[in-house]
Amino acid sequence: MLVNTQKIVSISEANQNFSKIAKLVDEDKSVIIMKNNKPKYILLDFDEFSKEAISEEEKLDAIADRILFENFEAFRELAK
Repeated sequence: MLVNTQKIVSISEANQNFSKIAKLVDEDKSVIIMKNNKPKYILLDFDEFSKEAISEEEKLDAIADRILFENFEAFRELAK
């Protein structure tokens, strides 16, 4: 994952200037918040979060479909 350094803020700055951080999220869709000079939190735009959640759900559905397809006969036996 590439990190845009303009999207990194300290936890102190996030605490003191939350409206500024919110504007950054509005512009860039996410901001990384550092704690003790390490990435600790990420603040996401809710729409971006929703897109990611849907994407993950679709991935899980695809995995479930594959497992069901590959093991259909075993599931049929178990259902008897």
